[in-house]
Amino acid sequence: MTITAALVIPTGTAVLGACVVLALVAVAVVALTRRTDRRVMARLGSSLDRLGLDTLTTSGDSAGHSSGDASLDELLSRIEQTLRRSRLAGEQELGAIGRLQEVLDTLPLAVMVVDASGTILERNIAAGAFIDARHSDALVGALVNELLAESLAGRPAERTLELFGPPRRAVDVITRPLGVNGMRCAVAIIEDITERRRLEAVRTDFVANISHELKTPIGAIGLLAETLQAEDDPEVADRLAQRIQMESYRVGRTIEDLLELSRIEVDETRVADVVEVGSILDEAVDRLRPAAEQAGVVIEVLGSELDDSLRCDRRQMVSALTNLLDNAIKYSDPEGRIEIRGAVGAEEVVFSVTDHGIGIPARDLDRVFERFYRVDQARSRQTGGTGLGLAIVRHVAVNHAGSVDVESRLGEGSTFSLRLPVSLLGSPPDPSPKEPQ
Repeated sequence: MTITAALVIPTGTAVLGACVVLALVAVAVVALTRRTDRRVMARLGSSLDRLGLDTLTTSGDSAGHSSGDASLDELLSRIEQTLRRSRLAGEQELGAIGRLQEVLDTLPLAVMVVDASGTILERNIAAGAFIDARHSDALVGALVNELLAESLAGRPAERTLELFGPPRRAVDVITRPLGVNGMRCAVAIIEDITERRRLEAVRTDFVANISHELKTPIGAIGLLAETLQAEDDPEVADRLAQRIQMESYRVGRTIEDLLELSRIEVDETRVADVVEVGSILDEAVDRLRPAAEQAGVVIEVLGSELDDSLRCDRRQMVSALTNLLDNAIKYSDPEGRIEIRGAVGAEEVVFSVTDHGIGIPARDLDRVFERFYRVDQARSRQTGGTGLGLAIVRHVAVNHAGSVDVESRLGEGSTFSLRLPVSLLGSPPDPSPKEPQ
C-alpha cells in the first residue's frame, strides 16, 4: 500500500449546501414562472420540512408550512435563515478543524491518518518528511506503509527501526486502527527516539562507572579499617591510617567532581559575570599553586596582565582552568614546567594550558573528554584522579558557546585550549557615581 494525499470535504456540510442550492433553484423557478399554485408551494414546503429546515424557524412558521399555505416570501425567509445558520455552523466547523490542525502541527511527533485506499485524510507538518522521502526517511516511510496495512486490517502494530546512518538514528512507528463515521481508517505515529536512546546509554554508563569508582575506594577503606583494628604495631597502624585518609579523600574528590559536573550541566546559559581575563588566570593558578609546589612543578602564567573583560560564569570558567591545570600537574614529571596563557584574538578568546609531560597517544585524543576516561589507568590510581575533570571543561565550553581541543605528542607533552567566541567580550559595569558633596 502506498500512502497518497487527497483533499477531504466534510460530508455533512456538503450535503446541506447541496440541499439549500436545490431549494433555491426550485424557488427561483417558481418565481420566474410566476406560478403561485398552492399545491406546488405546499409540495416545496413539505420537501423543505423533510430536509429539516423547519427546525431552524419558529413553531408558528412550521405550522404554517405544514398546512401547505406557505407563501413564496415565507419560503425565501426560511431558506435565508437556513443559509445564515448553515454558514455560521460551517465557520464554526472550519474553526474547530483549523484549531485541531494547529495543535497537530505543534507536535514533535509525525501523525497521519489514512483511509482504506491509503489516501491521507489528515497529517501534521512533521509527517511531511516521510511522504515522498529519500534516503533513511524513505526506509521509515516503507515501514509506515507496512504497519498501516496491518492496522487497516484491524490489527494494531508497533516497531522500532534502527538506522545506522550516518548519523545513527532510531525511530519508533506505532499504528492503530480507527473507525471514523463508519470509514475504515488507521493512524500512524512516528517518533525519533535517537536522543532518548543516547541519554539512556549515557545514564547507564554513568551509573556503571560511578559505581565502580566509588566501590574501589570504599572497599579499600573497609579492608584497611578491619586490618587496623587488629594491628598492634604503631608504625603499621600509622601507615594504615594514612592510607584510609588517602582513600577517603579520593571518595570526597569524586563526589565533589560529580556535584560540580551536575551543576555545570544544569546551568547551560550562565553568562552573567563581567570579569577580567587576567583575573581568571590568576585565580585558577592560585588554587593549584600548592599542589604544583608539592609535585615540584613550576607554573608560568602568560597573559595575567590582560584587562579585557569577559562576560561569563566566573565560577565555571575558573573551574575549567583549574581542572586543566590539575590534569597538567598530574601528568608532568617532577621539576617540569606548565604554561597557562590567555589571549584575545580577532575572532576568539583562548585559554590554553601546556605541559611537557608524558603526552597522550593519538588513539585516545578523541576520548579524553569522556566521563571517567583515563589514558593511563595506573597513573590515575597513583595520582587519585577521578576522570571527570576534562568532562567538566567540555561542559563549561559548551555552556559558553565555545569549544575545547587538545594537541599532544607522546613524550613531549600536551596543550589543551579552551576557545570562547569574541562576542563574550564586554566592558565592565560603570562604577556608581559619587554623590555630590
